Amino acid sequence: MTQIDIGIKEQDRVEIAEGLKRLLADSYTLYLQTHNFHWNVVGPQFRDLHLMFEEHYTELATAVDDIAERIRALDVPAPGTYKEFARLSSIGEVEGVPPAKEMVDLLTVGHEQVVKTCRDVLKLSQEAGDESTSALASDRMRIHEKTAWMLRALNK
Repeated sequence: MTQIDIGIKEQDRVEIAEGLKRLLADSYTLYLQTHNFHWNVVGPQFRDLHLMFEEHYTELATAVDDIAERIRALDVPAPGTYKEFARLSSIGEVEGVPPAKEMVDLLTVGHEQVVKTCRDVLKLSQEAGDESTSALASDRMRIHEKTAWMLRALNK
């Protein structure tokens, strides 16, 4: 088997991949939470929230694939079980079905948490000169910051 040689030290690759694993777990947990809320939202804003949540979880589905593939490109196995995601994620599970306003608040907090996780990954990748991961983390951060802003605007 050929050794990986992409200009990033092994220790840096592993540290970056560990950060990406946390980003993957946060993103997947947020994906699942958003999909759950899409299915279960009720109330006067039903149609708008139902459609918006669908847009969000569809975007997140693509994101988790991109993140997992970046972990693999760094030659580290990507986590892929609920147990691993629960251990790695800093976004907690939601019990029951909250009211629509609370769904929006919970998703806002989730997106803000993903932004913080992206910042951690971005710092690691920049220090290691890993431009590919830096670009991924920066792009994800921009998307989650914008989504959190839009969600916050809904409940003002």
